[in-house]
This record gives sequence, structure tokens and C-alpha cells, in this order.
Amino acid sequence: KRLNEASSKTDVFVFFCCSYTLTARTAEAVLGFSVAGHQQQQPPLVSTCEANGSVYYVGEWYFLDSDQCTQCECTAEGPECARTECTSLPAACIHVSHYPSDCCPRCERIGCEYRGVVYDLGQNFQPSECEQCTCDISGIARCLVADCAPPPCVNPVYQPGKCCPECKEGPNCYTDSSRSRVIAAGEPVWVDSCTKCRCHDGQDAGYWEGNRLATCSRLKNCTPEQSKTQN
Repeated sequence: KRLNEASSKTDVFVFFCCSYTLTARTAEAVLGFSVAGHQQQQPPLVSTCEANGSVYYVGEWYFLDSDQCTQCECTAEGPECARTECTSLPAACIHVSHYPSDCCPRCERIGCEYRGVVYDLGQNFQPSECEQCTCDISGIARCLVADCAPPPCVNPVYQPGKCCPECKEGPNCYTDSSRSRVIAAGEPVWVDSCTKCRCHDGQDAGYWEGNRLATCSRLKNCTPEQSKTQN
């Protein structure tokens, strides 16, 4: 049998095969080869991948650049990559490290940092004589500060280990706004021959908060030179 017949007026080849008549274009589409007998071009397969200035073979894994977060596999179709997403660190993390070989930072320690000192979660601590604190689960130091009453004197002293000031010399007050003389609380005191002063008893609310002045009375028509002996 004749394999093909060529017409002098056309470039169409006719195949007699298996009861099908195929043009050259149809044969190329169905059978996968051209009438010239050449194999159709397929996407080329690779045997190596290049990245970071290095060559990797099919099946090898590698990281892109230096962030250690994007990992790739060299395949015959080319590199296939996936990026790691870092999870959030705990809110109470107070010591974070980021090693060059790791993609994500590490939490090395959780707790509370208060005035440069680290405390564990749930720990109670006393950073000063006036504060009581607790390191809560969120990593925050919750503190209560002592509410000291104003001392009943003009010269309070802070003792070691104690929060609130004390009146070492007892309750006292100033005789006047010049604050040049201090008298003891209790009985009235003659500050001169005509003027008698007495410290407030401190019972009124707010007195010792800023009113540490004595209550004074002066004799009528008196000068200090006239009444040196009065009591």
C-alpha cells in the first residue's frame, strides 16, 4: 500500500491508518509528533538549582539567604519553597534571644522585671519598705503602696526597715509661719512675755498635712518688756 499521497496543488499529507484519515496538523496534535518525525518540545527538566551562590542537586533542601525562614527543595521542575511564620512570644517574656541559626526568636525566660530586678510569675516581693508587689501571669508587677499618715511633727525621721516616718522627738509644731522656732505639743508655751502658743491637738482632719503651726494668743495692751513674769 502507498503510505501517503501528495497532491501537486496542496501540501496536505494523507495517512491511511486504522480507518482514520489524518491531516498533518491533526496527526501532530493527536499522536504527539510531526509529520517530519520530530518529537514535540517538552518543558526542560533540571538537575540542579542555584541559590545563595551555591548549587543544589535534586532532592536537596536549603534555606534562602540568611533569615533561616524560607526553606526550599530542589526538584526536577525547579525549586519549591515554603516560609515559616513565627508565633507570638508570651506576654510575660522578659528575655528574648534570636540565634543566627533560627528563623524565629526564642523566649528564654518569663516573669516580671521591676526596677531592674527579675521576679518569677506569681512571686510576691517587697521592693521597698512601703511597697508590696506580685508578679502576675501577664508579666506585670502589681504593687500596693502604703498610705502613711502625715507625721505629727515638723522633723520626721525615716527609720531603716520601716515605711512610714516617725517623730523621734515627739509631736511638735512651729510657732509661726517663719518656722524659726519649734515647740512641743501638749501644754501651752509662752514664746515671749505676751504671747502664748499651743500646738494643735491634731484631731481635725488634714491638720498635719501642711498646717503644722501653733495656735497663739496675745495679751491685750501688752509688750514683752511689760509682762516678762506672767504665766
